[in-house]
Amino acid sequence: MKSIFFFCLLLVCCCSFRLKKPAQTETYDVVVYGGTPGGIISAVAAAREGVRVLLIEPTKHVGGLNTSGIGTAESEHMIEETYSGLPLEFYERLGKHYGKSGPTFYFESHVAEKTFTDLLKEANVTVVYEAFVNSVQKKGTVIQSVNLTNGKNVAGKVFIDATYEGDLMARAGVSHTHGRESRGQYGESLGGVRFIDTPIEAAPYDDSGRLLPGFVERNTLTEGQASDRVMNYNFRLMMSTKSDRRPFPKPASYKPERYLLLTRLLKNHPETTLKDIIDLYSWTYPKGKFETNNKQKAVISLGHFGGNVDYPEANYARRDAIYQDHKAWTLGLMYYLANDPSVPETLRTETAGYGLSADEFTDNENFPYYLYVREARRMIGAYVQTQKDILQERTKPDAICLGSHWIDSHHVQRVAVSKTQFVNEGRIWEPITQPYELSYRIITPKATECTNLLVPVCASSSHVGFCSLRVESTWMQLGNSAGIAAAMAIKQKKAVQDLAYNSLKTALEKKGVILSINHQTWNGNKDVTK
Repeated sequence: MKSIFFFCLLLVCCCSFRLKKPAQTETYDVVVYGGTPGGIISAVAAAREGVRVLLIEPTKHVGGLNTSGIGTAESEHMIEETYSGLPLEFYERLGKHYGKSGPTFYFESHVAEKTFTDLLKEANVTVVYEAFVNSVQKKGTVIQSVNLTNGKNVAGKVFIDATYEGDLMARAGVSHTHGRESRGQYGESLGGVRFIDTPIEAAPYDDSGRLLPGFVERNTLTEGQASDRVMNYNFRLMMSTKSDRRPFPKPASYKPERYLLLTRLLKNHPETTLKDIIDLYSWTYPKGKFETNNKQKAVISLGHFGGNVDYPEANYARRDAIYQDHKAWTLGLMYYLANDPSVPETLRTETAGYGLSADEFTDNENFPYYLYVREARRMIGAYVQTQKDILQERTKPDAICLGSHWIDSHHVQRVAVSKTQFVNEGRIWEPITQPYELSYRIITPKATECTNLLVPVCASSSHVGFCSLRVESTWMQLGNSAGIAAAMAIKQKKAVQDLAYNSLKTALEKKGVILSINHQTWNGNKDVTK
């Protein structure tokens, strides 16, 4: 009897041991965290160099904002000739899909996703979906492995953080920041808090005299001071006027009082149209299909001011709550415009003529997968890109690609300037006419902090510097160079900071990457506003 008892006890212990057995570690050469366009290009570029690559994507879909409603390469505010290497191949593949002989810079989200997944499959990149980085294991300055929220451990020789938030970078102990530096910190005339817009005639207080949600008082802010707030976020809805459109659903948490500013606006201006409230872009989409965006000077729009204040450093649960709040804001706004009796009939009818596009985000009730996180964390790396690197000191001794987008910051916060007026604060819209070179050092951490990590999205820059970097096409350019550099570091068994630039330059040029602003005579940036 006693022997049976001990046998059973031993069996229980063995079973318990098996249940608690640590997860096996999978090993790759390059581990890319974040299936954003920059992450996808990083992964494919590295894999084409003959190394084994894993791409980890937190959602169910790769492609970031290019598969969640942003259907432009931003060429309307860039110099098209600066696109090169693998990113240019991506746009050429899109062009082929649409029957064009060259690249196309305007595209539908589902077409972009198919093109991205084709690139990954052809390069034999392993993709893991619905997994977040939970923790990072380091030895000295070397990341050895990451633990994921799906229970897996992944080891790698070089890691690339291509997320919009920089979570791998932060968990690896790399210096970073968020928000806006003061005007004086880097000597940037465009830096800090900015009051450049005309006040808007709309009361920022409720009927009891309390400040409305999302507003701050003017007396708390000084022109040019630092601020830990980032640009407002919004969803890039894909809308349609076709018969198969999905009517705007009523959110479970719908609160019409959230749109008090709009109620007041429409009472005083019943002639208001939908295009006065949100931006609608038709680009070269099929007839009746539209991309949307926050309208900068609208009294109220898709941007959810104040809703993202703690997003950059928030944990995953808090970020999900912020996502859901932005979703409720967005769908609530569209439902309000199409249904609320306080909305003039003409505007209600106009809005009801639109709906969510039936051919996009088909497994997500036609709602975008990604929230448009315009900026979150930024690395403080081996070199910090600032305003001068875009406008004055445009060449770099270690250039890895070119940038050419205007310096573009959406508004950051809404400021009450009187009982009857408010102003949207933080806008930057600074044209540039010539490209500039991007330094390899803006994607490398300080060598004392981490020696096998590259960060092509949350790159090392000031807020102003980031406002030109922060478009998918530029992140793809940086990702292309990051992937090639990662493979080179592995083959040469070197820290990413120790690569000989001449060797990296040769490898990049071999892949068709344009590195010098003296490459050709540029046509100049387009004089287009949005």
